[in-house]
Amino acid sequence: MNRKMVYFLIGRILLLLGGLLALPLAVSLYYWDGGQIPFLITMVLCLGLGWLLCRVFRTENQVIFAKEGFFVTALAWLSVSALGALPFVISGSIPSFIDAFFETVSGFTTTGASILTDVEALSHSMLFWRSFTHWIGGMGVLVLMVAVMPNLSGRTIHVLRAEMPGPTMGKLSPKLRDTAKILYTLYIAMTLLELVLLVAGGMPLFDSAIHTFGTAGTGGFGMKADSVGSYSPYLQWVIAVFMMLFGVNFNLYFLLIMRRVRSAFRSEELWTYVFIVLAATGLICWDITPLFDHFSDAIRHAFFQVTTISSTTGFSTVNFDQWPTLSRMILVILMFIGACAGSTAGGLKVSRVVLLYKTTRREIRHLLHPRSVTSIRFEGKPVDSTTLISIGTYFALYIGLFAAFWFVVSFQPGFDGASNFTAVAACYNNIGPGLNLVGPALSYASYTPILKLVLAMAMLFGRLEIYPMLISLSPSTWIKK
Repeated sequence: MNRKMVYFLIGRILLLLGGLLALPLAVSLYYWDGGQIPFLITMVLCLGLGWLLCRVFRTENQVIFAKEGFFVTALAWLSVSALGALPFVISGSIPSFIDAFFETVSGFTTTGASILTDVEALSHSMLFWRSFTHWIGGMGVLVLMVAVMPNLSGRTIHVLRAEMPGPTMGKLSPKLRDTAKILYTLYIAMTLLELVLLVAGGMPLFDSAIHTFGTAGTGGFGMKADSVGSYSPYLQWVIAVFMMLFGVNFNLYFLLIMRRVRSAFRSEELWTYVFIVLAATGLICWDITPLFDHFSDAIRHAFFQVTTISSTTGFSTVNFDQWPTLSRMILVILMFIGACAGSTAGGLKVSRVVLLYKTTRREIRHLLHPRSVTSIRFEGKPVDSTTLISIGTYFALYIGLFAAFWFVVSFQPGFDGASNFTAVAACYNNIGPGLNLVGPALSYASYTPILKLVLAMAMLFGRLEIYPMLISLSPSTWIKK
């Protein structure tokens, strides 16, 4: 392993994190809310450690292979989460480091699970930093680094593949840095568009920024106890539509910009995602209509909760934990499916679910007709056996790790099975709120410190899609050969 290059890249990432901390520092100076010193200390620490790592581990050998890519991705996310938690601890907003680490991991992984019982007590700068971590983590810390920092090896495609969610990650441009720039240009443009629409609807600028960060990163950290329930129907519709849009593969937006409209709208994954959202909305709307005075309210709340769960964002307009059992079970199923590959959402991803379904259907057909030969096609192209095997392996690991996390979290005293199951599902799939004791009106504050760390690890496994975390924890990664 090229360890020098790994630690050099970690240094670059810490330098980038130190620069990004200037934004919440500026917010703190504007509101003069007491966050200046915590952000300044953290910024200096990040810049100092980053400079030291870059200087000590500078190397001419900048080659990175898959192993280094996975390792640097896992180490980077752990590092930014640990250092990103310091402003909360130093300011006293979240005195416990474990609680602050949980909150920060939840932010960077765009999970939105919180240990805070009174979010409205946070200062403006802490609220800003808390939600800004969603925006940073949405597209990926390392993708941002590749986009803004020059002189990185072309083999850092392994870093992007390790960090970007979905079965595959390819280049939109022959140059890797141009690919990262294209992704972030689209990301920023959509962020600004939502921000403008929210401000135009009467939401204050600061509130608009907080909710835009949460929507763009599909994270869901809000600034009020009722999430977005107290905002107008127009604002809720804007957030709901953008949650759905940020759950779409960003490659399709690139195709639209390049005027390849027909190719973009031929996407099998896109239409499956749209069908899932509309079908789930229709079923839930039918189920909850008696709970509301107006049918339009039922449609709005049903669509909002379907998009917030399927895009793994985690905002809420109502306490959906009080809905009928059918509606809650549909939302739990959506937790596992997620949205499209190449988006900022979590979950299994629609593309994997479609391919798992097609593989299962082919196997059943083969059992009935042993001599039949059927190929599986996706997005108009045949899928090779290697890809199908890798998806099957990922699914097996996904289920196995979920069961392991659920088993460990079940040791929490006083929590029922549904609470622990949905807590793990919500953290593992980067959603945030679950059901019962971890519902949208409650928090994760009651879990023990050890189980909070376990759930934080579940968030990281889910956001990085298992392999980077497994490889970083493997003894062979640390033992020099």
